[in-house]
Amino acid sequence: MDKIDRLGWADGISFRSYGVSVGVRVSDHSVMDIVRELLPPGWKPSTRPLVDRLYSLFVGGEARRGVRRFNLLYRDASLLGRSLSLEELCDVFQSDLKLHVAEKARRRVFVHAGVVGWRGVALLIPGRSFSGKTTLVAELVRAGADYYSDEYAVLDAEGRVHPFPQPLGIRAEGAARQERVAAEDLGGRPGKRPLKVGLILATKYRPNAHWRPRELTHGQGVLELLANAVAAREDPGGVLSFLSRATEGARVLGGPRGDARVTAAQILGKVI
Repeated sequence: MDKIDRLGWADGISFRSYGVSVGVRVSDHSVMDIVRELLPPGWKPSTRPLVDRLYSLFVGGEARRGVRRFNLLYRDASLLGRSLSLEELCDVFQSDLKLHVAEKARRRVFVHAGVVGWRGVALLIPGRSFSGKTTLVAELVRAGADYYSDEYAVLDAEGRVHPFPQPLGIRAEGAARQERVAAEDLGGRPGKRPLKVGLILATKYRPNAHWRPRELTHGQGVLELLANAVAAREDPGGVLSFLSRATEGARVLGGPRGDARVTAAQILGKVI
């Protein structure tokens, strides 16, 4: 850490997000605006001298004789990333930061899930990356649902899902990188207030499938959320109890789905 401290830092910020304290420092003052754009939704500046985690972003750029220096990203004293592309390293930073906040959040449980609001309740679509949840969320928003998140469902102890307002990360077919798309660009709108969980959808994309959902038990729905809860490894019992309380009374539907647009219309028709 002493070696990293001596690299030379031009600017930095300390902030809190969901009760987690984080610091970020950069070697080039000009990239601070970029860093702020990558911070989790709802972050607030902090004046605390100590943080739970410190990220250090060293900007390489041009060096002598036209040789480019690598950009370096440190997480505390560990090298997290090394790349000639600053954009690529910023993606690594944002992903790791959001996961850290999701793991350590206080009084909230983060679940890998897409979320929309419809007729006063939240619809949760648990699933990891490449499960098709973002595509389905996008079509639900196009069909009139309010957008809450395509990455994390943020639940409180009262069973309400809070907005996690960041643009949808939509991948073009065959593309590795995501394109960030605002809900408004899809003809929708972001949700503003917490909603009770009304429906849990245990579904994944399967080519040529027709969505014929079956009713699942509340317990099956809770286990589906637990399998995608970020903090489940650290406190499985506590997270299980939390999710069971938070989703009490929610309907649970399961089954593979095909075309997202067709399925979205079917889903919204199932919500009372």
